[in-house]
Amino acid sequence: MPLEISSVLISQEQIREKVLQLGAEINERYRGQELVVVGILKGAVFFLSDLARALEPELDVSFDFMSVSSYGSATESSGVVRILKDLDSDVRGKHVLIVEDIVDSGLTLAYLLQLLRQRKPASLGVCALLDKPERRRVEVPIDFRGFVIPDAYVVGYGLDAAGKWRHLPEIHTVVSRS
Repeated sequence: MPLEISSVLISQEQIREKVLQLGAEINERYRGQELVVVGILKGAVFFLSDLARALEPELDVSFDFMSVSSYGSATESSGVVRILKDLDSDVRGKHVLIVEDIVDSGLTLAYLLQLLRQRKPASLGVCALLDKPERRRVEVPIDFRGFVIPDAYVVGYGLDAAGKWRHLPEIHTVVSRS
């Protein structure tokens, strides 16, 4: 069934304010420590870009990326996580913060946390723009949470449906068109 974007769930202004708030919390938590921020591609790119600009220049931070897949072109997670791109840097002994666009079932994040814990970071945290707890199949920690949203499929601000609508500056719900 074809999909179409529906109402705005979270506005540009709400996103901007939340990103600044999360940046301030991250600055406070990691001040004086070496931090590696790991953006999860592709969905977190917009969020990570804005979040990076909200971090203090004095923060000792570097950035790396991972690309994982559990959806393919579907709108439901398959539950099977594949690493498409791994980290380029060694995180042993460093504080690591995973930046995710959305935590839905928790399966992908649980897998990433398990994988990165094996690499012996000093600490491992999670920052998620969106949290959809109604869909959770595995409990996962979220240290920095943007918005708790209802069980709806959402697009925009980096989130997509089969590659569409990532570029929208706000977050919309998606509905099936008959």
